[in-house]
This record gives sequence, structure tokens and C-alpha cells, in this order.
Amino acid sequence: MSIEQSSNEYRVKQGDTIDLTKMNTRDKSLYDGGKEEHHDELHELREELKEMQNLLYAEGKNKLLVVIQAMDTGGKDGCVKSVFGRVDPQGIHVSAFKKPSEEEMSHDFLWRIHQQAPGNGMISVFNRSHYEDIIAVRVKKIFPEDVWSRRYRHIIEFERMLAEEGTKIVKIFLNISKDEQHERLQARLDDKAKHWKFNPDDLKDRAKWDEFMVAYSELISKTSTDDAPWYVIPADRKWYRNLTVSQIVIDALKSLDMSYPHIDWDPESIEL
Repeated sequence: MSIEQSSNEYRVKQGDTIDLTKMNTRDKSLYDGGKEEHHDELHELREELKEMQNLLYAEGKNKLLVVIQAMDTGGKDGCVKSVFGRVDPQGIHVSAFKKPSEEEMSHDFLWRIHQQAPGNGMISVFNRSHYEDIIAVRVKKIFPEDVWSRRYRHIIEFERMLAEEGTKIVKIFLNISKDEQHERLQARLDDKAKHWKFNPDDLKDRAKWDEFMVAYSELISKTSTDDAPWYVIPADRKWYRNLTVSQIVIDALKSLDMSYPHIDWDPESIEL
């Protein structure tokens, strides 16, 4: 699979309008076979990402922000663990944005987000993100339309600022089907070790599945830009999700054209 193919297959181009309900959540067109056939390939991708992150950290000039969104049980946690599990902890920070605290609510909605943006040499992964302040607020009717609708513009301008200041941005939507969500929720009920992951309130969101699909489709269509593109990843197959996201992140890092810092001394002159 070519770098161009992996990076462009699921990218939403600026100006495109998408409908998530018409997208194949079980597509595996980039990889023949199944999970077992690609076990070694995922291992190689994770090692390559580890090396690319080391280069990013050593050079200390660029930064990468990876935003991951999905419906409940969409695989955000599993994707982060699989894709970034071998990256040096010194060079990555994962932020899981949950319900805002009272202090966070007293500021603008991007205040808590900006604090977690990556510094030079770092990868920041947002497990949920500022997009919850449109999606959740809209579907659950927490604020009126005139509040959440203007946030599209705020986010686009915020991400443009980050990009112009040197942040490479990749936004991932893990697209699962309603049937797949049902299976994953049932698996949590059937396994005592996973009961802690089940929240009965998730069923309220599941009942609004169609509303979420409309909201996410509009959000991705409006906020996928050249500076901060969205990738809609077929995520019913976890192995395919992990392979595809890994390659997209690697491609993003390769596009930075990084190199190790120049040294002004001769290694061969050093005697230990």
C-alpha cells in the first residue's frame, strides 16, 4: 500500500459534503485478508511510528496533534493503545476530555483545549476533543443553536492558528455501525471485567443514533480543512482500524521532512 493511498483513501477534502450513514463501516479495501495476515505488518508500523516519534522529539521543531472522535464503543481507547503503545512516553501526551469542570465552564470552551495542545517535539492525542462542544451540546440540546453553530467558525480559526504556528493536525473519526455498537455494548454486559466500562446513560445516546449521525456528518463536512483534515475510518474491524490509523499518523510525520539535529563534533574523536 502506498503512502498516498493510505493518506487519501479516507480523507475528507475541504468543501466535501459527507453522509456517514452511506459510508461502509466494514470496508477493508486497503488490506487483503484478515487480522492474522496483518499481525506482522501492524508490528512493523508501530515500530516505524516509534522511530518517527523519536525523530520528532530529537529535532524539537515540529509538533503533531491527533484528534480522535467516535460514537460510544467506537474504539477510541483501543485505537490509542494499539497505535501509540510503543511510543516513548516522554514524547506523547494523551488527553481525555470529559464533562467540563466548573472552572472550565467559567472560561470559553476552547480554554481547556488549548492548554493540551502539543509543544515542539511532542505528539498530543485528544481522546474526544473540542468537537464534543458542538456534538454533545447540539444533540443533547444543552445550548441553543445560536451557541453551538458559531463554534464551527471558532474551531476552524483555532485550528488554523495552531497549524500556522507549526502544528500538524490529523483528525480521525472512527466510524462504526449501529449493529457493531450493539455487539460491543452487549460484550460489556456479558463480561464482569468490563462492567465498569458500561454506562447506562450510553443507551440514551444510542437512542439518538440518527441525530448523532446527522450532527457528525455536518460537523466533519464543515470542519475538514487543508490545515486540519478529517479522516473517516471504517472501524467495525479493529485490526483494520489500527492499521489504517497507524499509517495515516506515520504519513503525517513523514510529511514534516524532519532530520536529526546537526552536531558540531566528531563522534569518532570521542574515546570512552
